[in-house]
Amino acid sequence: MAPWLRLLRPGDWTKNVFVLLPAVFWVAGEGRNFDLAEEFGARFPPLFWTFAAFCLAASGSYCVNDVLDAAKDRTHPVKRMRPVAAGVIAPTQAVLAGLVLQVAAVALAWTLAGKVAGACLLAYALLQVAYNIRLKRVPLVDVSVLASGFCLRAAGGAAAMDVRLSIWLLLCVFFLTLFLGFTKRLCDLSAAENARAAGQSVEWKARPGYETRDQMNWLLGVSGSLVVMLYLSYTLSQHARSLHGVRALGLSLLTPLVMIAIHRFYRRANLGESDAPLETLRNDRTLLACMLLFAVGTGVALFGGPRVEGLLGRLLLQ
Repeated sequence: MAPWLRLLRPGDWTKNVFVLLPAVFWVAGEGRNFDLAEEFGARFPPLFWTFAAFCLAASGSYCVNDVLDAAKDRTHPVKRMRPVAAGVIAPTQAVLAGLVLQVAAVALAWTLAGKVAGACLLAYALLQVAYNIRLKRVPLVDVSVLASGFCLRAAGGAAAMDVRLSIWLLLCVFFLTLFLGFTKRLCDLSAAENARAAGQSVEWKARPGYETRDQMNWLLGVSGSLVVMLYLSYTLSQHARSLHGVRALGLSLLTPLVMIAIHRFYRRANLGESDAPLETLRNDRTLLACMLLFAVGTGVALFGGPRVEGLLGRLLLQ
């Protein structure tokens, strides 16, 4: 059972939290005009089914991807322990499991979350097929495809709830996940360098287009800067003001936490440490504290009520 759990990577299901983002901003914005108790029964069950469907689809993609990358993974100092690369799970079993999970994910979303959410799931599954077959070998395109998959998660969540999707949310999701995708590439490069420095024999080579730290630092610098800029631009935009009023200014005050988180992810990748979400949060207490503070700050800013609005209105120039 343990090898199958490692193959399905349930710890990485945390990435599907992007499916739930539209719900947070809808409740804090347009949702204030509705009876939330009544709307919950109509909007949220499809959202949770969409979240579950993306978890299944992601695990299915991992199964197929690990089979296609097994030969290369065996030369990697960390990925060689993956079940298919280590020979613990047969490639045919992994591919079959991956296909079953992908089909089940699309069927689940289509029947229980609606046709639009199902179409987002189908687009995500097809995008993963294209990625595994060819696109992951094209520099920059590979990470852009992964980031687009996260945008489809957000779009699927919005479709399941039958709410409008903000272009600001899509752009923030795209460039944040683009940045995180580049951290994975840098982490691979750093891990191999560390292994060689320790005297280990490492045959693994970085993906074409990501062979040097200069390349990676430029890509990470551009994408990381865009994340911070887009987040701050959104919080100060007329769109955010129309949804959240003066509370949007409270979100802008959280920008330093965004910068700290960006740096911590870069730092871990630069050291060649694991980029798995749960392991990252478990091992980096600064990052964990930063994200908890951001979550609390967002909750206070969006749901703090009239007192918070009055305080922000008195303290901040508008």
